[in-house]
Amino acid sequence: MDKSWLQQQVLERLAEDLLQAEEAVQAAHETATHEENIAENKYDTLGLEAAYLATGQARRAEAIRQALATWRQFRPRPYDADKGIQLGALVCLVDAQDRPQRLFLGPGGGSMKLLSGAQLVQVISTEAPLARALIGKCEGDEVSMQLGPSPQQFEVVQVQ
Repeated sequence: MDKSWLQQQVLERLAEDLLQAEEAVQAAHETATHEENIAENKYDTLGLEAAYLATGQARRAEAIRQALATWRQFRPRPYDADKGIQLGALVCLVDAQDRPQRLFLGPGGGSMKLLSGAQLVQVISTEAPLARALIGKCEGDEVSMQLGPSPQQFEVVQVQ
């Protein structure tokens, strides 16, 4: 599986998200400033609510812009067994029921699921609890963590 292809997919998805967020900002701004939405009394809050929505959407758009910039600068490195799993690793885990799970550890802002051929790849930030548990691990290592009410066990099967 090609890490640069996965990175490109993340960039494309973030670009789509940014476009949607910018459209939402514009729509909320237009609603907030439209002359029909000028408050006529203290109970008429549509314009005020739209202004709050526009502010929130603008913050969301800025967060996506920052994630895009980070992902554009990101250069996944090949796996180094001496360092173990690090940022940029493509990891295959199996759980206690031998169900495989593929993870791509990337910078923040790109958490999403991608389809690579017939394989589902979960993109997670190194800030995610599972990613933090994986940092420094190598092929064959086991990882235990509390997910919900019960502990989960994973084995690192493959790292790229």
